[in-house]
Amino acid sequence: MTTTAQTKERLDLLLDWYCTLTRQSVRHIGQFYAPDVRFKDPFNDVQGIPAVMAVYEHMFDTTDNPRFVIDDRVVDGDQAFITWAFQFGLKGKPYVIVGGTHLKFNADGLVILHRDYWDAAEELLQKLPVVGGLIRWLCSLFKTRA
Repeated sequence: MTTTAQTKERLDLLLDWYCTLTRQSVRHIGQFYAPDVRFKDPFNDVQGIPAVMAVYEHMFDTTDNPRFVIDDRVVDGDQAFITWAFQFGLKGKPYVIVGGTHLKFNADGLVILHRDYWDAAEELLQKLPVVGGLIRWLCSLFKTRA
């Protein structure tokens, strides 16, 4: 069984890696993630290190200067929840996505579950030039009217 102190130590190492993540350092993912890790976010649901690496490689292929800024963290036993801001450029325009991540660690201190939570419509799609107007209009249809 993993203690909160052990998880905190592993989380600190993982978050240091995330805050300095580069196209080259993605290859070190096996130091932090278990071979059968599950990664899920609003656009991906993949299993295994090669699939997770592909998600990050795609991030570097499609965005300019992507970086994560970690805000808060909560650790309990073998799991943690962090909040973050993902900053990047896209076609010369800066963007920020704010979200949270639930992480579960195995007995070896490796991540077995990485589940990102963020509102793709609010944080990304509404901000894009072509589809943004349509998404904002659709979202307005579902807002509660007082």
